[in-house]
Order: sequence, then structure tokens, then C-alpha cells
Amino acid sequence: MVDTDQAHGARLATEHLLGLGHRTVWHVAGPERSYSATRRRESWARTLHEHGAEVPPVQVGDWTSESGHALGVELARDPEVTAIFAANDQMALGVLRALHEAGRAVPAEVSVVGFDDMAESASFWPTLTTVRQFFGEVGRRSVETLLHEVEGGRPRGTTLVDTELVVRASTAAPPR
Repeated sequence: MVDTDQAHGARLATEHLLGLGHRTVWHVAGPERSYSATRRRESWARTLHEHGAEVPPVQVGDWTSESGHALGVELARDPEVTAIFAANDQMALGVLRALHEAGRAVPAEVSVVGFDDMAESASFWPTLTTVRQFFGEVGRRSVETLLHEVEGGRPRGTTLVDTELVVRASTAAPPR
């Protein structure tokens, strides 16, 4: 199997927000039955725990901006929420809209990080800090693995393709 290193990406996002000074990070997760969402959620919680931060209740969405918006409406009501890690950029877009509608300034009051680095994330307002996945590399390595096994090679196990944090304008230190 070849996949993005989901856990490392979630760790990068969570540690970025903690490193800015946020006491904890809320998570808008993908569906519970999703392999990627599960890896991201587990790594987010483990990273918070390792840093001695509170692990808030997970907000579960369905990868859509609509679900991010609905969950963002709830999170925007809580003044303790200063940092949100969304499991994909689509849900982050919905969270950004909900925060805007509630009058919560991003990043002055709430920081938001997504996951995927879809092409449009650099055009969100504010531009979205996100975890970049290298889909082309995942595809290339998947084909190599398949050809290796078709030619009689032994299965290689799991190959993880690294991720990269892309820092843009949606994150900052928490309000004092």
C-alpha cells in the first residue's frame, strides 16, 4: 500500500498551532470510517496529549464545506476556541465562513489549518495554512509497487509519502 503520511501531516498542523501559543487545538475530523480521517484524528489527539494539552471533543464532518460550516457554527460560539485543525481544505473553507459569519476574525481570534493544499486554498480569505499532500508521488509509487508485484516481486508493505506544512495567513498567535 502507498499512502500519504496522514499522521505526520496531522502532527505538523497540530504542532504548528501549539507552537504559536494556542493552549489546545480543536479538530473538525473526516468521517469515522475513513482511513485517512482516522489516522489524522489519532495523530492530532496523540500530539496534544504528548504536549500536555487538553484534547477537546472531536467534531466529525463528511469532507464537505457544508459540514465544516455546520461544525464551525458550533465552534464559533465558544470563546475558548482559538485554534482549529480541519481534516481537509473543503471543511476548513466551511469553518472559515462560519467564523466570518459569527464575527470571529481569522487569524486574530481563531487560527485555522486545513489538509490537502488544494489549488484553491491559496485563494481562500484569508489564505489557508494547510498540509500539502504529494498526490503525484503517491500515484508514481503506487504504479511502481503494482509493477513490482506483477513482475513477481514480494509485497513491499506500506510506503508513506511525506507531507509538508504550508504556512499562509490563516494562523497566528492566540489573542492575549
